[in-house]
Amino acid sequence: MKNYLFYLLFLVTIPVFSQEKDADTIVFNFKEYLGYVKKYHPITKQAELNIDIGQANLMKARGGFDPKLEVDYDRKKFKGTEYYDLLNATFKIPTWYGIEFKGGFEQNDGEFLNPQNFVPEDGLFNAGVSVPVAQGLFINDRMATLRKAKLFREQTKADRDLLINKILYDASLAYFEWLKAYNEKTIYDNFLDNARIRFEGVKTSALAGDKAAIDTIESKIAFQNRALSLEQAKVKLMKRSLELSNFLWLEGNIPVELQPNVIPDKRVEEDIDSTLEIMGRPLNSFTIEDHPKLRSLNFKIEGLDVDRKLKANKLLPKIDLEYNFLTETPEVGRSFNTAEYKAGVSFRFPLFLRKERGDLKLAKYKLQDAQFEFETTQLQIKNKVTAIYVELESFINQNDLIENIVKDYQALLTAEERKFSFGESSLFLINSRERSLIDAKLKEIEVQNKFFKAKAKLFNSLAVNPESL
Repeated sequence: MKNYLFYLLFLVTIPVFSQEKDADTIVFNFKEYLGYVKKYHPITKQAELNIDIGQANLMKARGGFDPKLEVDYDRKKFKGTEYYDLLNATFKIPTWYGIEFKGGFEQNDGEFLNPQNFVPEDGLFNAGVSVPVAQGLFINDRMATLRKAKLFREQTKADRDLLINKILYDASLAYFEWLKAYNEKTIYDNFLDNARIRFEGVKTSALAGDKAAIDTIESKIAFQNRALSLEQAKVKLMKRSLELSNFLWLEGNIPVELQPNVIPDKRVEEDIDSTLEIMGRPLNSFTIEDHPKLRSLNFKIEGLDVDRKLKANKLLPKIDLEYNFLTETPEVGRSFNTAEYKAGVSFRFPLFLRKERGDLKLAKYKLQDAQFEFETTQLQIKNKVTAIYVELESFINQNDLIENIVKDYQALLTAEERKFSFGESSLFLINSRERSLIDAKLKEIEVQNKFFKAKAKLFNSLAVNPESL
């Protein structure tokens, strides 16, 4: 696929692109174009990278529940005397509700050993549990981090859809502008040929004495005006081609520039709805709850709510209970009994809770701010989509009207040219009719372009991520 696009844009014909009668002209299909944008553009790759970042954050958060092996070893020997030799190994298993299971081995020796460190010669084994009974029982930093990481992972998927939709929307607008510039150039091409034929005919007639010499000047002015308009249209087309090239990349982040023989598909209207996947989507079928922007904001709100619960939990006193069974023979199950144990309790509670209360207020304000943003965005999306549907209905009528206007102007010009051939009209009237027809055709192209852009805006407002590309 990479080589296909490369050869296409550098004047080699390939099957995925249709061709016109001119063997050197290649039509760049709208769906194929967006397919390349979605597959190779750096921003779409960046969007996929965000999902990988979310997955990495989730893995990092799950690391808070990984079992841990801790070994502490201290030894002091001075002037031939071994003061102490301390070994303490512990294996900990954190669990969801802040409860931590652990087992350990302790072996101590030395001339000046602290009495509390006296253990049997072969060491002492312990197995027990640490339980928070207030702060940290139902929610703690580990739990909150994991929950937020899961929400962030889902949020990145919604953000991925938004980012891909935005680049495809911008790419679509660039294609429609390219198509508009190409159609305008085609119009001036055709009318320049007409003006040339008319100028040569009038010049021949003037030399034969059938036409006044002044008619030659008038036809020449018309010909030059058409030539000037064509040159301006060519410059505009070149600019639009370069703007379109901004969205064309090859694998390996290699930018591609369109060649002059590559042209847009004039029948793009047949493919827009299916390519952008907005076909058959009446207004009453639009479900705003499924919009990626709102899903992203909803995941953000849920993450902030987790943070609020964690801050509220910090207002509780920190009370940790710990109990460990002790034994010299861990291989014997009945050697663990309640008569031999090591236990403790710790209590911490700040008197004024100013830091904790301030953190909770900030968490509540952030949550309220996100909820306001959600409600505002929801209304904006709903109104925007409704307005675009109304706009599309209007453009359907506008396209019908301008098509009829063009037909009528064409009929007027044809009739005026026929009258001129009989000597019943003038070049002035023909040029006037022709200018009106050109203006009408340009207006038709403009209305068509706005119609296509309105469809692209609907695609952008619905935040569709096309699966068919």
